Amino acid sequence: MLALGSVWSGMINSTLEVAGGTRHAVCVSDEEAGARLDRYLTTALEALEVAPSRSRIRTLIEEGHVTTGEPNAERTIGEVSYRVKPGETYSVTLPTPSAATPQPEDIPLTIIHEDPHLLVVNKPAGLVVHPAPGSPDGTLVNALLAHCGPDFTGIGGEMRPGIVHRLDKETSGLMVVAKTEPALKHLQKQFASHGRDGRLERAYTAFVWGKPHPSKGTIDAPLARSRHNRIKITVTRSVEAQGAREAITHYKVAKSFGEPEPLVSEVVCHLETGRTHQIRVHLTHLGHPILGDPVYGSAHKNRSVKLTPEGKSALEALNRQALHAHLLGFEHPESGEKLRFESALPPELATLRISLESL
Repeated sequence: MLALGSVWSGMINSTLEVAGGTRHAVCVSDEEAGARLDRYLTTALEALEVAPSRSRIRTLIEEGHVTTGEPNAERTIGEVSYRVKPGETYSVTLPTPSAATPQPEDIPLTIIHEDPHLLVVNKPAGLVVHPAPGSPDGTLVNALLAHCGPDFTGIGGEMRPGIVHRLDKETSGLMVVAKTEPALKHLQKQFASHGRDGRLERAYTAFVWGKPHPSKGTIDAPLARSRHNRIKITVTRSVEAQGAREAITHYKVAKSFGEPEPLVSEVVCHLETGRTHQIRVHLTHLGHPILGDPVYGSAHKNRSVKLTPEGKSALEALNRQALHAHLLGFEHPESGEKLRFESALPPELATLRISLESL
């Protein structure tokens, strides 16, 4: 055991290198007495360069990494709700981050921005964000592990990317990914506020059947998992419904194609919340599903007969929903600078748009 000396940053009294990790000791003052152990340790360790989140602290407590008492008479505290006592010293062992379970894969990435804290990628359609039972590899996470390697400082005890938000497999566009746990926590707070505090901005381009009326508006309709088809999300009557979550989408028709009655419209959507399939479900609820959407737009496939031969060919070649995350703005977690990125339509959507001009 190698002592690194006393550290009086925040409330950390000492730091020791131990087998398999680093141990930090903190002592409770009279003013701090009575606080929950998980809350107290989260605050006590927040001065660390890579400070553990509260959920990470809870896991460490439950796994037996928090002790109290003299070196020869230590006892483990395994309850997150334990109330700390004045004068007691608690030792927290932070294990050295382990290798992530997903393996690095050399998958091409389009990096829009990168710094020591985060990176912004332009995700292509067809790329799953995170490994899952149906997609164990070949994902964005696998690609990021290969691209960043040791740049990840350890998130939740693993050397892995911090996925702040997701895009559906067949939706293209901009995503921000955290490299450090502090950056992840900061970005998660921005996404949790849904842009209502002015820090976060997200916008999507969608090509929909018909033309929404009015041409500018807000869809405020709670969403929940369908009871009849677990793959689908559905609009519910209120947020009080079982499993329902608030969902708000602001939309504006940018251009319509076809005369005298528009056959297709290009719609810009700004998210105030970020629910699974939100834009796809909301636009379908409005009566204007997204072109190429196999889950929510299949009932409107017969509209494609009215397209030009070029339009039919472009839609068939698309083979996915015509939805692209073209705008992403957020506050940098370290500098506080407002960053704003835009992404042009990918080639397959650009070709679709050109084909619609002749309607």
